[in-house]
Amino acid sequence: MTRPTEPVVELSDGAVAIAGRPVLRQIDLTVRSGEFVTLLGPNGSGKSTLVRALTGLRPLSRGQLKLFGTPFESFRDWHRLGFVPQRSSAASGVPASVAEVVASGRLTRRRLLRPPSRADRAAVAAALDLVGLADRSRDSVATLSGGQQQRVLIARALAGEPDLFFLDEPTAGVDLPNQHALAAALSALSRSGSTIVLVTHELGPLAPLVDRTVVLRDGRLVYDGPPLALDDAHGHHHPPQGRHDHHPGVMAPLDRTPHPHGEEASW
Repeated sequence: MTRPTEPVVELSDGAVAIAGRPVLRQIDLTVRSGEFVTLLGPNGSGKSTLVRALTGLRPLSRGQLKLFGTPFESFRDWHRLGFVPQRSSAASGVPASVAEVVASGRLTRRRLLRPPSRADRAAVAAALDLVGLADRSRDSVATLSGGQQQRVLIARALAGEPDLFFLDEPTAGVDLPNQHALAAALSALSRSGSTIVLVTHELGPLAPLVDRTVVLRDGRLVYDGPPLALDDAHGHHHPPQGRHDHHPGVMAPLDRTPHPHGEEASW
């Protein structure tokens, strides 16, 4: 019998309004340690807004959020969260090497102005190795493809060694070889025990990794249970009344460098 794992995210009756317009309503969501959860839903359903609410980047207008059992208002362990934003460039107009960008993910674990330690350097090297970019560490980020830059952002989050990892549309506009590289990195994380929440509009090579699907439609949670095909999540699936509780086996380590970007990507 599978042993239940502790909740790392608990949102009760969550709601978000932007400029007075309701975007999320009556969201009840629990993510347990070790789960690989994917958030699906059509354009404008509130997927990215939900992730930003769960990471504290978007305030709730109603409801209660707990992270690792602590009410959000009292939560201070930000190094335990890792976030890869939607449609972001790793270069951001600043000349920097791949290793320098990834090393910035260690800032939440270092005292101000303290030089990098051996542990910092080891974490950066491990993160680059995991995403398959160890051989590009000295290259300028600006010379990388969009898919490779996305892998740099994942490595930056990984370098902080958080316990909970959020990714917002990591495969959007990424070619198939880079999608496979992302899938390989996330698969290794799952096997090592990481908790992952993934927003996506295309599963591709990531599909076999998912053990739970949450579907949003019109700002409401309409399905929470075993993995669904994208066609089902897009509207062809009519979930039964009530909710499914799904608690897969254990998975947990990853950074918090949040950058708010566009609300939703289309299907």
